[in-house]
Amino acid sequence: MRAEQVQKRDTVKNEKKELLSRPIKHIDFTTFNSVPLIEAFDEMAFQSRNLANASRIYDLMLRDKDCTIILCLAGSLVSAGLKKIIIDLVHYNMVDAIVSTGAIVVDQDFFEGLGFKHYRGQIQVNDSRLQQLAVDRIYDTYIDEDELRICDMTVKTIADSLQPRPYSSREFINEMGQYLSEQKPGAESFVLEAYRQQLPIFVPAFSDCSAGFGLVIHQNDHKQQHVTIDSVQDFRELTELKVASKQSGLLMIGGGVPKNFVQDTVVAADILGVDAPMHKYAVQLTVADERDGALSGSTLKEANSWGKVDTGFEQMVYGEATVLFPLLASYGYHKGGWKQRRPRKLTSLFSRE
Repeated sequence: MRAEQVQKRDTVKNEKKELLSRPIKHIDFTTFNSVPLIEAFDEMAFQSRNLANASRIYDLMLRDKDCTIILCLAGSLVSAGLKKIIIDLVHYNMVDAIVSTGAIVVDQDFFEGLGFKHYRGQIQVNDSRLQQLAVDRIYDTYIDEDELRICDMTVKTIADSLQPRPYSSREFINEMGQYLSEQKPGAESFVLEAYRQQLPIFVPAFSDCSAGFGLVIHQNDHKQQHVTIDSVQDFRELTELKVASKQSGLLMIGGGVPKNFVQDTVVAADILGVDAPMHKYAVQLTVADERDGALSGSTLKEANSWGKVDTGFEQMVYGEATVLFPLLASYGYHKGGWKQRRPRKLTSLFSRE
């Protein structure tokens, strides 16, 4: 009987190993020049011309010395192979702040920063069997649930090490970057690169990811005094960042909470009686449309009616991020406008006294 159990265990182990055998490879936009392709797109129609206009607007953001560029991220981007794009946008000073969903920052980027990977999978698969093997599926990619639990517990370890008090997500993510800097200094992670570049990352719904599991365990173990995440502080800090910027531009990949959160800073500043102009530039790459009134598909022109986004330098592009984002980022990189930008190091805005 024992031999049968060992054989069954080895069979399961080998089956899981086979499923998790082909890591996702992250695309490098510095290795190809999309400028000729984008310029050719400009002579075409539909989304090709829209992408060309969006790319020009991004180049204008990079060349505007007064413009703070805020990158908004939603969707399964890192797991799909887009991690290095985000790392390089931070490294080459092509963005100044990030607003993201929690899964991208924690379950995907920080997870890979710890040394784990996402793997090529398939759609036509027995998901019940994957569940038995502790393999999670993100469309056509796989992730090891056992390794994800380690990520959860690492968040708990970080929380356990901090002074019990409310933190903004930006503060906590900065601590995550410091953890990687000390424990995994060679990691490829935009959380780590942002920490090194003093670039703030905000996650408005921070508990909606592996961080939430880690923080639940942390609070369960420290019921009287524990770390909490203050989403209102997030909103206030990002509003302060907007107020401190002469101009601002939004580069939005997907929609959701990050899109609305960053646009609302203009309204928040106005309610506080502080002068903050509407976002001068805005680009959104999305697969959503506006017909059902969903926010992720609401046009940037619509946002103008709310006093959030100025008109003139805004562009919606309807298409999938793994195709569009590399092309747009490569265009911005190879046009070279970033070379004249000064690092803003906006984390310094929020230094605690």
